[in-house]
Amino acid sequence: MENISHATTTPPSTSRSPSPLVVFSACLVLLGAGGPLLLRVYFVHGGRRLWLSTLSQLSGWPLLVPPICVSLFRSRREGITDRLLPARLVAAVAFLGGLFAVACFVYSLGAQALPVSTSSLLLATQLAFNAVFAFLLAGLRFTPFSANAVVLLTIGPAVLGVGPRSGRPAGESSRTYWTGFCEAIAAAALAGLVLPLVEVAMARYGRRTGPPPYVTVMQMQVVMGAAGTMVCLLGMAVKGDFQAMPREAAEFGLGETKYCLVLIFEAVSWQLFNLGIMGLIVCVSSLLAGVMIAVLLPLSEVLAVIFLREKFDGTKGIALVLSLWGFASYLYGEDAQRKLEAKKVAQQAAN
Repeated sequence: MENISHATTTPPSTSRSPSPLVVFSACLVLLGAGGPLLLRVYFVHGGRRLWLSTLSQLSGWPLLVPPICVSLFRSRREGITDRLLPARLVAAVAFLGGLFAVACFVYSLGAQALPVSTSSLLLATQLAFNAVFAFLLAGLRFTPFSANAVVLLTIGPAVLGVGPRSGRPAGESSRTYWTGFCEAIAAAALAGLVLPLVEVAMARYGRRTGPPPYVTVMQMQVVMGAAGTMVCLLGMAVKGDFQAMPREAAEFGLGETKYCLVLIFEAVSWQLFNLGIMGLIVCVSSLLAGVMIAVLLPLSEVLAVIFLREKFDGTKGIALVLSLWGFASYLYGEDAQRKLEAKKVAQQAAN
């Protein structure tokens, strides 16, 4: 599966094993699975500030500043002076960070009205939007297996919309549920647009001297997170969130201390998730990043059932099975594609 980032940043690889940085990024995404759970905890126990909840999804970027400084310092001592991002790439990623903040805000709107298991399954539809935008913007080439994966990972969440009660929590009005349903889909669409645009920005404005070092990934995440944080702070100022936070903390169902802890751990979890996604985009492709978001479904489902006592009914079970089937199809297709490319390279070398 090829796209412009492959053509401009890294040569095709014949190895069947993913690089350590790709494995590391995928692990970060999985470690960030607690983010959606903590976001729902915030809303369930009395949190109402949407821009604050959005800020918690983006504000963990200062954690990356120390490792970036250490990496840049070591590179300079080794005589490498081109590790900083090009100015045009910084500008492009900053703009996308603002757009991603809007996507996170819309996701918060949906998460306020929907159970974690439902909102997580709906977020998986970003893969379909991701695939379409990657095809249009990043030159993605579909294989039968990747197309099958996109279809299954889209049908799975759609089952929630036509199933009995559509997974609606008891006591919640139909209007509130369907509003949250549409908001979650809109957030998925925006996320599906941002991921390929990050890939395009890296391919167009990034340095093309080989595989990018991970300090590049961290810098891009810092720029994107800082830009998104500025948008959130502006929204909080307009909505009066700064004045409302002390009162909300005092009235929080778990207590004021746990109110702070929920926001702090939520920011850390989302930062792990965001850094992992950025690493997959930069090192591989936006489609793989979208697939990894879908991989979070089983973990989010289990965590929601265990910690929030959410009901796991047959409708959600069918949606989950379809999503896992789609992910398995993608992995099988990628493995088959790598074998085919390796065989072609071997034949060319023999000739």
